[in-house]
Amino acid sequence: MNEKIKDIEAIIRRAEETLQTAKCGYEDLIGKNKNRRFSGLRNLIVFGRSVTWVLQNLRSVIKDDFDNWYEPEQEKMKNDPLMRYFINARNELEKQGKLSVATSVRIHSFSTGDLGKFGQPPPGAKSFFIGDQFGGTGWEVEMYDGTREKYYIELPAEIGEVKQKLINFPEAESPELKGKSVEELCEIYLKRLEMLLDSAKERFLGKPTQKIGGKRLPTYLKIIK
Repeated sequence: MNEKIKDIEAIIRRAEETLQTAKCGYEDLIGKNKNRRFSGLRNLIVFGRSVTWVLQNLRSVIKDDFDNWYEPEQEKMKNDPLMRYFINARNELEKQGKLSVATSVRIHSFSTGDLGKFGQPPPGAKSFFIGDQFGGTGWEVEMYDGTREKYYIELPAEIGEVKQKLINFPEAESPELKGKSVEELCEIYLKRLEMLLDSAKERFLGKPTQKIGGKRLPTYLKIIK
């Protein structure tokens, strides 16, 4: 294997690892630990944007051919409202340290009698909440020092649903994404980054991305038949 191919593989591997870190953020976003939700979204935004920056290191190895490939891809990203939104979200995080997310709660049916569906309240439970800033539901528990902590539980679908949306998302430019939740938009964003990375592998290594059961394998893993 010549040095140029090794350099290309190394850069694409780093881009793949960066994408995997963004996906870890997604797992925190959708996970049961609601306290990790916003940190997960931040990691997804930051490391998702970094995937394109890592790929641009290919320019020093491939030179002219990289721009022949990347410039059309870059133009597609500029014209894609979803990709453009996440780029702006990264800039907003860096400059203002904020995430523009709105929470909405839709209650189907709820009364004090329904509290029994949530199981035994934890010791020290003082109040019940649905749809906090993390989109979570649960109990506020008074600790021994008088402070309060949140104890999260799952909200039964028959009682209601909590949905979080990205504020200022340009729905008019992308009607097919209208009304989608934070989780849904993040999943689509990650898939589009996967497509970009797969395109780079195909173009510069001549290798299609390996998949098992429809799931992508990172560059450093190989299928042995």
